[in-house]
Amino acid sequence: MAAVHQVTIALPDWINEVVDWQKTYADDQQKMALAVELSRQNVLRGTGGPFGSAIFAADSGKLISVGVNRVMPMHNSSAHGEMVAIMLAEQRIQSFSLAADGVKRELFTSCEPCAMCLGGTLWSGVKRLVCAATAEDARAIGFDEGPVEASSYQYLADAGVEVVRLVQRDAAAKVLNDYLNHGGTIYNG
Repeated sequence: MAAVHQVTIALPDWINEVVDWQKTYADDQQKMALAVELSRQNVLRGTGGPFGSAIFAADSGKLISVGVNRVMPMHNSSAHGEMVAIMLAEQRIQSFSLAADGVKRELFTSCEPCAMCLGGTLWSGVKRLVCAATAEDARAIGFDEGPVEASSYQYLADAGVEVVRLVQRDAAAKVLNDYLNHGGTIYNG
């Protein structure tokens, strides 16, 4: 077997059917609606797990990147929606930090991040994290979100990351339940 020297992170082909890259997103409701719709489409189209994320420029509402869970189709345990969005945003602005150019960016995610994605949020340089469904909602269908505690969120706050929770929780939790009810694989349970 040949050694692997490259990993490619790719969004599903349908992304451009769902995402309006030219739209200005005016508020948290519109931004979260996109993240939740990405998670829903990912489930409906069978292209990954029930998680979606989007990164915006906070001042302008301009969409920078999106991500959906690609763990199973990419055979990559780190291809969570948040991590995919972060990697694609950093690639787009050509920096390892989403704060390097002084633009405040925010990450909207259809579910509170797991331990890996919470760490990735800190390292990414986003200044605001907005979540829909809770980690308890994800655990209720069988996903193990890892060692995320109240102190984890306090650490983010202390580092200058504003955290907002429960924006469109019901809609996002419905996607999680639909995933489970339609036979979605719980790959880390």
